[in-house]
Amino acid sequence: MSTLAAIRPDDWNFPLLLHVAGASVLVGGLTTAVISFLAGWRRDSTTLSRLGFWSLLVVAFPSWWLMRIAGQWIASKEGFDGDTEEPAWLGIGYVTAEAGGLLLLIAIILSGLGVRRMRRADAPAPSTLVRIAAVLATVVLAAYLVAVWAMSAKPD
Repeated sequence: MSTLAAIRPDDWNFPLLLHVAGASVLVGGLTTAVISFLAGWRRDSTTLSRLGFWSLLVVAFPSWWLMRIAGQWIASKEGFDGDTEEPAWLGIGYVTAEAGGLLLLIAIILSGLGVRRMRRADAPAPSTLVRIAAVLATVVLAAYLVAVWAMSAKPD
């Protein structure tokens, strides 16, 4: 397989670069959010919970779009347009991208609401909503790590 990657057309390089860059930033943003949420959970820190929320909103969410759009672009350039049978690694990528995107959006909404509630003086820190968002972000991160493995190892 390494020889196929070495002889791919040059016009595939830019969408592939965007896809890999988006996926890398997405995993980094999710990792930051998960660590912040879990540390905030343990220490009852409103600041760390806010950092987790902003990591999801400002880093992970836009990079999900970059990863997803560029991934579809490179898949169409490679000829995987739905008419031919797709390899297993591409199916894993589609499933994790779509399901993970939905869970990511839910985590952003829940953590945003939870952080907003935590601003009130009488609200307990951290909020239950932030804890649910932490669990969701952890699940999404684990799924994306599986997808990174599938995309790089290309099992069939």
